[in-house]
Amino acid sequence: MAAKLTKKQIAEAIELLKLEYPDAGCELDYGTTFQLLVSVVLSAQTTDVSVNKVTPALFAKAPDAFAMAKLSEEEIGDFIRRIGMWKQKSANVKKLAGIIAEEYNGEVPGDFDKLTALPGVGRKTANVVLAEAFGAQKIAVDTHVFRLANRIGFTQEDDVLATEKGLMKAFPEDSWTKMHHCLIWHGRRVCSARKPACEGCCLDGLCKKNGL
Repeated sequence: MAAKLTKKQIAEAIELLKLEYPDAGCELDYGTTFQLLVSVVLSAQTTDVSVNKVTPALFAKAPDAFAMAKLSEEEIGDFIRRIGMWKQKSANVKKLAGIIAEEYNGEVPGDFDKLTALPGVGRKTANVVLAEAFGAQKIAVDTHVFRLANRIGFTQEDDVLATEKGLMKAFPEDSWTKMHHCLIWHGRRVCSARKPACEGCCLDGLCKKNGL
């Protein structure tokens, strides 16, 4: 069974990650809550860097839900075809824009259930939007967070939902959003999937180095 950090070690690791990444935050470029939502939907299985390359032109053409809903899937696809799964994402963005325009008067709802009912919006996307746009404390578990949480030893789980719940128990609630960002930044900059840079890592000596 994978090794797990003690409560004392978790508290120490939290402080070390906060010190290492004081500026950790969302790396998607957006101007409004609707644009944030679209960007997070587009970021599924795609890097934020790639998303940031395609959204400026898309948002210039359709800055809000009303304008986006008027575009066809093909028109949306023309803007985002450089990213993965662009056809499915075009369809989802078209549909969710229509729902937000018609049912919510163009305003993105700040409710988890209403968000996850939108096309292309799962737990991770909803949690990111609620944290970034509405100030809620949330842990959005993407591939980086899932891998690091279980590799380092914050949790010992086999799936995303269990990892999210485990992190919510392990971390103080007022640190959920910050730790979500710290783990993502650590995964991108130091603790990569194939070649983690353990030497010099701020968690070297604490990390359980589980095989994930």
